[in-house]
Amino acid sequence: MTVTVRYTCPHCGAVVSVERAPDLADRSVTTVPQPGWEYASPDDDDLETADGIAFVCGEDGPVTDLEGEPIEGCGRPFYLNFVRYEQGVELDPDPPTYGGPRFDFDA
Repeated sequence: MTVTVRYTCPHCGAVVSVERAPDLADRSVTTVPQPGWEYASPDDDDLETADGIAFVCGEDGPVTDLEGEPIEGCGRPFYLNFVRYEQGVELDPDPPTYGGPRFDFDA
């Protein structure tokens, strides 16, 4: 059984959809890959063995705006990171996607 899950490009706000198993746990969407993690492409049949999915906005299939209207993607990569375990212990991303210093210069 699969479900359709939607992810928003952190660069331009376009929405991409992917079919995947419902039991995969999402951790974060980032603009850079996590060091040492292996990423599948959105159309891979075996996403369960990957640490996440590498998208290229607008090149891995159609993208929409938040209302579902077709738009062009920005062509930039972004990464969906799954919750990852090693010997039954949940691993934190490196660098962490939470806590620590923030550099939000938009404010």
